[in-house]
Amino acid sequence: MKAVNMSRRRLVQALPAGLAAPVLAAPAGGPRPNFLFILVDDMEYQLFQSMTKVRRLVTQRGMEFRNHFVTLALCCASRATILRGQYGHNHGVRDNHGPYGGFEKFFKDGLDASTIATWLQAAGYRTGLIGKYLNTYEAEAPHPNYIPPGWNTWLSPNGGDEYRQLNYSVNDNGNTVEYGHDPKDHFHDLLTTRANRFLREAAKDPSSKPFFLYLAPYLPHGPSLAPARYLDLLPDVKLPRPPSFNEADVSDKPGWLRRLPLLDSARIAQIRRFYRRQLQAALALDDMVESVVRTLQATGQLSNTFIVFTSDNGYFHGEHRIPGDKKRAYEESIHVPLVVCGPGIPAGRVVTQLTSNVDFAPTLAALAGVAPPGFVDGRSLVPLLRGRTPARWRQALLLESQPPEVNSVYQSYVGLRTQTDRTLVLWDYGFREFYELKTDPYQLQNRYTAMPEPLRMSLLAQLRSLRNAGGATLRRAEEVAAG
Repeated sequence: MKAVNMSRRRLVQALPAGLAAPVLAAPAGGPRPNFLFILVDDMEYQLFQSMTKVRRLVTQRGMEFRNHFVTLALCCASRATILRGQYGHNHGVRDNHGPYGGFEKFFKDGLDASTIATWLQAAGYRTGLIGKYLNTYEAEAPHPNYIPPGWNTWLSPNGGDEYRQLNYSVNDNGNTVEYGHDPKDHFHDLLTTRANRFLREAAKDPSSKPFFLYLAPYLPHGPSLAPARYLDLLPDVKLPRPPSFNEADVSDKPGWLRRLPLLDSARIAQIRRFYRRQLQAALALDDMVESVVRTLQATGQLSNTFIVFTSDNGYFHGEHRIPGDKKRAYEESIHVPLVVCGPGIPAGRVVTQLTSNVDFAPTLAALAGVAPPGFVDGRSLVPLLRGRTPARWRQALLLESQPPEVNSVYQSYVGLRTQTDRTLVLWDYGFREFYELKTDPYQLQNRYTAMPEPLRMSLLAQLRSLRNAGGATLRRAEEVAAG
């Protein structure tokens, strides 16, 4: 590796005024907690079941959120939601690239001036981001060593081929460092090494300065190339084939899906090979989590650290004939893992309330004793983390998509995922879908035309109340039990 200087032709743009700093609230007695937030890339709920070490080190020590969903199943949109605690229609980042998304829109709109990182840093936290930030950051940042507000430690790719894990460069705390094709340069291993360094350094801080580490590996995102030591493992893995796999009859599905051909043997073999690589990547992620947990234990920080493990969105492996994709309203795309352990969390607990990536920022803020800005749409998960059942909670989650300017009206939608296991989707071109997941968990039978009229009217009314709402108004609308 070597340090180099690079330049960008674009200049830093001024951030808009009027973004008030969060009001600090008095934290509960005792030292404020640390946060280790681990966000993997493109891991659906089913793939997570293979992660034995995470389940032992995090799930069994804490709790699993079984009904956890992303509101807009696309990398950059989901990451913007995590940083800001807002739905896509409110933060406006609804694609992976500009002008409707990507780092470009997040930066131009000044959204990085107020994120969970800036809130926690202002409250005295040591903050660090190691890994993936926002799509197109490497190409659209005002200069190659730009560090967004709120981060004390920064290591994120700013060039090269980071998705293939070799031959890339990183912005390492304001310096560009290049890595080559030697196996020891593998990006996943670099992230693990640097995460452990951050944790060891943070452990030397006084108790009045807790830490927030946002660890964002690129795995298992395609091409899903784990370090070489994993690539011969799992030779006999079988591709899961749920009832929705290569769905035979899609006549009740939207037009774009009806046009997908049945998967032939060659395409199925290709999906199986990729699935194997994703399982190998899951092994590498398992080892990463084990490594950082050992460091937390060795430095005496484990008992005061909340560990969160989740994914930005799910992924398809042939379900509904979809060979590989996300950004859809089906369960494979929106249902992702969430497990949390930490101080005061009951061990072995399963939570069934409807939760979402929009809840992360307000939850971490609440645990840190910080009142987030009023623009936040999500809600704090702290009552659930403490084993309590709130008197009022979300009954429906808004589902959103890329805007029609990106995908055309034929692939853009808005929808609901309800606590009662129902999914309603309204496609912009007029098509409708409705699934009763209690009796049809694989979403094989679109029952929109057969659903009872009172239920239809109730769900449509709730969708109308949510799709343009924000803040407290949106949260109140979510608590209505439609139908």
